Amino acid sequence: MTVCIQCQHENQTGVQICDECGTDLHLSTKVPAVGDPEREASGSASYEAKIVIARGGTVGKEFKIEPVGETQIGRWDPDGGAFPEIDLTEDDAEAKISRKHARIFVKDGGYFVEDLGSLNGTFLNRGPRLLPGSPEALKAGDEVIMGKTFFKFLEA
Repeated sequence: MTVCIQCQHENQTGVQICDECGTDLHLSTKVPAVGDPEREASGSASYEAKIVIARGGTVGKEFKIEPVGETQIGRWDPDGGAFPEIDLTEDDAEAKISRKHARIFVKDGGYFVEDLGSLNGTFLNRGPRLLPGSPEALKAGDEVIMGKTFFKFLEA
């Protein structure tokens, strides 16, 4: 199947245009099925994950984390070329989250968080500030802090 980068609709493999929104699927991602050897080799997770705002912004608001590749987190800015999958513009009134703040990605079947050189930093479980380029493993229940917004990482 191919997931549309615009609307996240799951289209049949080989389809060129998204059935839901009409977006060209050449830039989208093929998502192998669970149990498919290609899925295991690609480093994709076999479950869904999300981050939920626990403090700051809209408490309880959920953001899905992609089970393959990476999910960028930040604030949308067309002039600066920032188009994060998780756009926190509305939930960060003080603009403490950078336009390209952090990313969560899948590697070896697990989720990792990495700061992307943000101004106000990314913190995991109230530990030291994460260094850009030094990803840290995530597990269910972890607290991730970006700017003044606190998130809970959850796996399904």
